[in-house]
Amino acid sequence: MLSGRNRAPELPKGADAAWAAAAGVATRCVPRRQMFLRDAQRIMQLEETYAVMASGDLRNAALELRGLFRKGRETATDVLRGAAVVREVASRRIGEMPYPVQLAGAMALNAGCVAEMATGEGKTLTATIPAVLAGWRGRGCHIITVNDYLAGRDAANMAAIYEFCGLTVAAIEQEMHAAQRRRAYLADITYCTNKEVCADFLRDRLTLGPVHDLPGAILQRIVNNAGTDRLVQRGLYCAIVDEADSILIDEAVTPLIISGDTPNSAQVAAYTQAAELATELEPFKDYQINQRYREVDLTQQGRDKLAALAAPLGGLWKGARRREELVVQALVARHFYLPGKQYVVQDGKIVIVDEFTGRLMPDRTWRDGLHQAVEAKEILTVNPPKETFSRISFQRFFRLYRRLAGMTGTAVEARREMWQIYHMPVAVIPTHRPCLRRVLPDRIFVHEQAKWLAVADEIKRLHDLGRPVLVGTRSVRASEHLSGLLHQRNLPHQVLNAVRHAEEAQIIAGAGHEGRVTVATNMAGRGTDIKLARGVAEKGGLHVIATERHEAARVDRQLFGRGARQGDPGSAQMFVCLDDELALRYAPRQAGKLSRGREGQLCPVEKAEISGKYARLFRVAQARATRMSLSQRKAVLQADDFLDESLGFAGSER
Repeated sequence: MLSGRNRAPELPKGADAAWAAAAGVATRCVPRRQMFLRDAQRIMQLEETYAVMASGDLRNAALELRGLFRKGRETATDVLRGAAVVREVASRRIGEMPYPVQLAGAMALNAGCVAEMATGEGKTLTATIPAVLAGWRGRGCHIITVNDYLAGRDAANMAAIYEFCGLTVAAIEQEMHAAQRRRAYLADITYCTNKEVCADFLRDRLTLGPVHDLPGAILQRIVNNAGTDRLVQRGLYCAIVDEADSILIDEAVTPLIISGDTPNSAQVAAYTQAAELATELEPFKDYQINQRYREVDLTQQGRDKLAALAAPLGGLWKGARRREELVVQALVARHFYLPGKQYVVQDGKIVIVDEFTGRLMPDRTWRDGLHQAVEAKEILTVNPPKETFSRISFQRFFRLYRRLAGMTGTAVEARREMWQIYHMPVAVIPTHRPCLRRVLPDRIFVHEQAKWLAVADEIKRLHDLGRPVLVGTRSVRASEHLSGLLHQRNLPHQVLNAVRHAEEAQIIAGAGHEGRVTVATNMAGRGTDIKLARGVAEKGGLHVIATERHEAARVDRQLFGRGARQGDPGSAQMFVCLDDELALRYAPRQAGKLSRGREGQLCPVEKAEISGKYARLFRVAQARATRMSLSQRKAVLQADDFLDESLGFAGSER
């Protein structure tokens, strides 16, 4: 018999469609979910078999299964037995026994799906089951996380499970040298970030030089006594991607590049001169600004004026095409790359801010001269552009794995793209306990000033009630602006805008304490649960405030999912205005039309017949942004496929 606390959720006949509609889940996802829940029930039926075993017998059962998997002789029944063994091991070694919904998520991962599991449902523990099954096959399993802190934390917390099952575990950190990385990749389970595993892959490609296949490597080993022993990785067999929507969708087209310095004093001077010339041109007369596509186009008047200004400089400025490229780049840097949003200046250097996470990325630079254009705009030392040695997009890299799976709290919106690009279906796993989150109607304002004042007033009201508040912002500048308003109201608070990952996780984890106010970028602390302190649930739980809609609705849902986890009470609300970047960039005409005649209005738009128009504007803008991002990713996919087909005879892209 199954105990009540572990019994898998059973829905009455006909309830699937209602559940799917309430959760916003595509009906096609429901049969797949039911299949994995049935697998979870079968695993639960094996509980009594392994619960009565002594530790020695349980370990022998694990090692016996490892032998079957290592030989490739496992059956579907052996997979369920293996999951049941890992479940019992987790209960004994770390004191956590996976719930039925976690078992269903584990089976979805083992089947190569993207498992959508709500925040706080225990994805870290869920991943241990398919990781053990993959590790038993002896070819290695990479568990991809979003930062080094989470990789090290999860590897340490779950090590007892893996070691009991006869497997080794390691974590990759940025500071590791080649020998340490090689040992970590030789472990059965390796926790790492997408950036580190992809960078190591590119370094191995450079190490091999012209050799791109196994016969060539063997031949080089025979002739030159040098070959694969110089490589760090042992191959790309299996990967389980945590926060799959962020890594596989949002960062999919981001190219990871291995580059080196190429000193060029004339080119460096040209960027500084371009920044100076850009200040002489007038917007709308000499050039036009396209907010949606973030482009600048010179008018004929602007071209003539630039030619006259550049005439005394000589050199490369004599060529019309080159001088226009340099100045347009400088104008793009001036209008679309702003301090506190796309970058910050630290120690006299430009440090990029990740648009999706709000974290600083000191090891990254923009390409094609954009980074130098921003440095010149800020009147900093302009560093010479780097020469690219090797590059690959994350989208192309992750398709190299033979077995790929992912898990996240928000995947159903991207289910078509997950299938088209990675051939991974989405399985939506229900929550262990009913979700009690209340999503309040959006508060819509005409102007930005009114929105921020209302946000600050709402935070103060909730703080006085003793409720914890988590505020999500889209940029460093926005979080600092809100922090100033809270200081004016003498409200104690903490601001997270791209600090170290360990501190970030600790602050986010404590955001559920009574009266705590935390201001953070939308994705800060992703992968860290917010647990309510004693007495907070009675006051309504955590309240989440979003201060601007993101281009992807998934990110908004991810932020709201930080509250009301595992049956806790909580609420969430969105504050938006017509000055938000989403409205100005993707629906400028509609925003301008609605804002006419409302100059200086600081009250929210509350009349139903009017607010509906505003709400529709943001839905349209978000849909346009999603379509544009999708088209960009598809363009990169087509380019990747073209490279694979055209350069197939060479083995890889050089």
